[in-house]
Amino acid sequence: MEKTRESSGAQSGDHSASKVARLGTLAAFGAYSMWGLFPLYWKRLAGIDPLQILAHRIVWAAVFTLGILAMAGRLKGLVVVIRNGRRAAALAASAVLVTMNWGIYIWAVNNGHVTESSLGYYINPLLSVALGTLFLGERLDLWTRWAVGFASLGVAVASVMLGGPPWISLSLAASFALYGYVKKRVGLDPMTGLAAETLFLAPVALAYLVVEHVSGRGSFGAGDHVATFMLAFSGVVTAVPLLCFASAANKITLTRMGFIQFISPSCQLALSLFLYHERLTLPLAVAFSTVIIAVALYAATRNTKEARGSSAPDAGAMAED
Repeated sequence: MEKTRESSGAQSGDHSASKVARLGTLAAFGAYSMWGLFPLYWKRLAGIDPLQILAHRIVWAAVFTLGILAMAGRLKGLVVVIRNGRRAAALAASAVLVTMNWGIYIWAVNNGHVTESSLGYYINPLLSVALGTLFLGERLDLWTRWAVGFASLGVAVASVMLGGPPWISLSLAASFALYGYVKKRVGLDPMTGLAAETLFLAPVALAYLVVEHVSGRGSFGAGDHVATFMLAFSGVVTAVPLLCFASAANKITLTRMGFIQFISPSCQLALSLFLYHERLTLPLAVAFSTVIIAVALYAATRNTKEARGSSAPDAGAMAED
């Protein structure tokens, strides 16, 4: 009888764990698919100054995240975080980094550089690994060293062929990898972190938008009602994938998350080539080939033990765009 109960309990536990893993996997696919389709959203706003799009994204993301925290009764926690001088300084730094990343990405998408943007998000995980080694004392195994070295060689060769580094790709990868590093050190939940970051920058962004509107250059409410709605909705578009990611990070292993994350740059690359008909030049093809081989090598050599022994990835460290 006892064995039957134990067997039944084990099966119930396995079923529950399997259900949680399925939900986590769906949430991860949702997050990275949304990030991968972001070019479709920003491209619709291509007629608007990228700085205005960026400012609207900051302001409306602040409004949305503060609203969510207020409904959840968590505003006091946000106040406590902001009053902590050390944490506030780190969040201000992460706010600057994510703003740089968002701004470069929006500009790149709306100026025909979706291909280079996608390359940046293929490079990003490997750069994050390098930062972890340099600043967090994380050790690289042999396969990871080969992966990072091979990707670096490919980017270097592409830079020589281009006559200069692929600045858009490297800027996106570097700004986001550094953002992830800072966020990991702060250690906040995604919603509180995003609320604090956007709150730091919202006054400047709002002041800029007011100046643009008064001067007659403002796009909000200027006739294109779809664009006006999309600017206001950009806060939701920013926060929802992050929430999906946060849910996934608590339910599935690092290895599974690592594989799924490449949906995002792959979607971006597909959009750039087949929808926007951007040209994949030989130098970029070299960079893509080496970086994709490197990330495949890295992903394929992560074993189950490492995945289970690692903490779930921080939302700030891997959330995109």
